[in-house]
Amino acid sequence: MTADGGFPGHTGSSATEMPPLVQAPRPPVPANSEVSSSEAVPLRQPAPSVELGPTGRPMPHLPEPKPLTSHGNARVIAMCNQKGGVGKTTTTINLGASLAEYGRKVLLVDFDPQGSLSVGLGLHPHEMEYTIYNLVMEPDVTLDDVVVPSGVAGMDLLPSNIDLSAAEVQLVHEVAREQTLQRVLAPALEKYDVILIDCQPSLGLLTVNALTAAHGVIVPLECEYFALRGVALLKTTIDKVKERLNPGLEIDGVLGTMFDGRTLHGREVLERLVQAWGDKVFHTVIRRTVKFSDSTVAGEPITSYASSSTGAEAYRQLAREVLARCLDG
Repeated sequence: MTADGGFPGHTGSSATEMPPLVQAPRPPVPANSEVSSSEAVPLRQPAPSVELGPTGRPMPHLPEPKPLTSHGNARVIAMCNQKGGVGKTTTTINLGASLAEYGRKVLLVDFDPQGSLSVGLGLHPHEMEYTIYNLVMEPDVTLDDVVVPSGVAGMDLLPSNIDLSAAEVQLVHEVAREQTLQRVLAPALEKYDVILIDCQPSLGLLTVNALTAAHGVIVPLECEYFALRGVALLKTTIDKVKERLNPGLEIDGVLGTMFDGRTLHGREVLERLVQAWGDKVFHTVIRRTVKFSDSTVAGEPITSYASSSTGAEAYRQLAREVLARCLDG
């Protein structure tokens, strides 16, 4: 044992004393004193539950549209995509019918020589006395001569058939050929609230006419990879029309159609669409359902053929979103 009471060869602990096993309680903090950040213990607040839509963004509240006391000052919207089979005609019919349900007076314009919009509303293309071709090419034919009822209250139709394909050739030599549709639709602006133009699946002269006459464009886009690829070319055409012919043209929205949330591919395409177009993508997404094909065969919108189906509810939601975004907003 050494002189200080230790043992030889043992250095001992460097601590002056052992820490207590139980720490003494801290004195209470006065109410008017500040607590340091090291002592403050934040309380975890429960995160509010946010409903995410199929696009991965929070779903906005879409209120019921207010009824109108008068009609007129129509907004012209072109349904445009140069790729076929993406849901342009289906969207034109069912969005128009949904807007009519909310009290809007709607005119549908079949500007596709295939006449799918007219057939989808129960008309026989070769039994019509007048079509949009006569309105565009014959000066003595008026809008009232061509407009027919669609079978849906508050919604009328300008029908079309294969004759319209000749107009694209004949208009080439006309002066101000790009403004032809805009001129013939001018009288309809004071009679309707919304005019929806179903464009042909190309970026030719008829589509340029529709874009020149329109205030906005809705781009229906199938949630498939090949449909996604062609949107850049459409955007270029819209930008050229905006620059040279129609400075007020806007893209009202991009609509995902034929969506199947069970497939990874469909979800990835929709995610890529939101990344590319941002808030231009509608929160509403149209899912695949056989009811759309059945309603087309029946010659009526899905909102009347299968009123309580998911497809009908989706187009009603789209109508509320379109009204909130670019009509009533």
